Amino acid sequence: MIGKLKGIIDSSGEDFVILDVQGVGYIVHCSSRTLQKLPRAGEAAALAIETQVREDSIRLFGFTSDAERDWFRLLQSVQGVGAKVALAVLGLFSATDLATAIATQDKATISRAAGVGPKLAARIVAELKDKAPVFGSVEPALMRLASPEETQAVPGAAQDAISALVNLGYPRPQAAAAVAASLKALGEAAPAGELIRRGLKELAQ
Repeated sequence: MIGKLKGIIDSSGEDFVILDVQGVGYIVHCSSRTLQKLPRAGEAAALAIETQVREDSIRLFGFTSDAERDWFRLLQSVQGVGAKVALAVLGLFSATDLATAIATQDKATISRAAGVGPKLAARIVAELKDKAPVFGSVEPALMRLASPEETQAVPGAAQDAISALVNLGYPRPQAAAAVAASLKALGEAAPAGELIRRGLKELAQ
């Protein structure tokens, strides 16, 4: 089984890259997020690899980190999630954002991925919610901010800041993460306006 490949980018397609490893070109399927992070053709790259062996084929899936590969495996433990859907989810979310979305039961955000309808999104968050903190750094404070069920325990300014960022088009997990970072830097008593400005800077990084 192949666990890692290091070589030169030969070429790429819509959902794959050909990695030249000492003269052998490996076709490695990747999420759109991973493809965007890879260097240009002719430059060196290293990918964590998940090898899937079927009766009629052997497919390689590549990731920029072991955490992303772990999520690829974990997502496929949910009924109805195959490699294609798992890659679609990872194309939208980093490992941390995905862990946050699942830990906070944000079904609407998960359902934005291609091939993931409301029912499948609900199944993903229900089956993986207890595993999310293990597979990603989800702070309790962030879960409190991101979870609609916990809004009464959240400072009013933070609620307003999250709502403002969501209204600007940012998904709730990212908005909550930005406001959580802003609260940590500015303090619990920071007004909504300052949290929004700081949050926008966090999201722009």
